[in-house]
Amino acid sequence: MSPDEKKQKPAVLVAFGVAVRRYRKEKGLSQEAFADQCGIDRSYMGGIERGERNVALLNIARIAQTLGMELSVFFVALDAYGEAVD
Repeated sequence: MSPDEKKQKPAVLVAFGVAVRRYRKEKGLSQEAFADQCGIDRSYMGGIERGERNVALLNIARIAQTLGMELSVFFVALDAYGEAVD
């Protein structure tokens, strides 16, 4: 694996981060307020939204709950992203 490939973010993490950011903004929440409501550090939340963090399922559940969404919404969004990439 080349150094450039090692730096590349996995597409699924980027897609998840994009979805989190979009849903957060739809709720009118700042990243800091959202992270606080989720019980997640703001810098970690920033990493999630940038696709830099491999997020634990527990944290995905916290994010979904804070947004008032079903957990499955994120997996459906990731499926749709994967189909668009294939």
